[in-house]
Amino acid sequence: MKNENRGGGALSMGPLPRLIFTSRWLQLPLYLGLIAAQGVYVWHFLLELWHLIEAAFGSPTALAALIKSIGYKSDIEIASLNETVIMLVVLALIDVVMISNLLIMVIVGGYETFVSRMNLEGHPDQPEWLSHVNASVLKVKLATAIIGISSIHLLKTFINAAQYEEKVLIWQTLIHITFLFSAMAIAYTDKLMSHSEAAARRLGGNAIAG
Repeated sequence: MKNENRGGGALSMGPLPRLIFTSRWLQLPLYLGLIAAQGVYVWHFLLELWHLIEAAFGSPTALAALIKSIGYKSDIEIASLNETVIMLVVLALIDVVMISNLLIMVIVGGYETFVSRMNLEGHPDQPEWLSHVNASVLKVKLATAIIGISSIHLLKTFINAAQYEEKVLIWQTLIHITFLFSAMAIAYTDKLMSHSEAAARRLGGNAIAG
């Protein structure tokens, strides 16, 4: 009789618990909004790539647009595409890709964790990390992605370091180090929690066996 009640627990859920549980669907517009934001990033990526191709063929308008978008400053007037500008543009494109990857992790992982199952088991395109994703794993992956994005921004600044004030370089470096230590703290906390849960499961198994 007790097993039947457990099996029908979801069906016998009261109105208030059902309302609270159903409220998770309020997050759906948030994830749809992130999908729209990713579309904007795709458009920005294609636009910057097109400007790079045009500048490579000698378009001064495209070159001026690239220099303005990457914030490159030089005491010498740039008449044609050079290695530094190409490097900064490519880093900016990589930055867009990494932010897009971050959005995918938030959209797919967050929806799977907090809203509803996507039933991707056995799908050939299922992300490897999605098979064992939870709130803790998602936090670690997001922290790692943020460190990568911060690294790209820091590298872009160092390439054009002569045009920045010393305090800007110092603050960007300190912020990056802060992100790094934050990710390490999150990963260490997740490791401690995983060990605690594993120990609790072992104790529970031993108690049942005894």
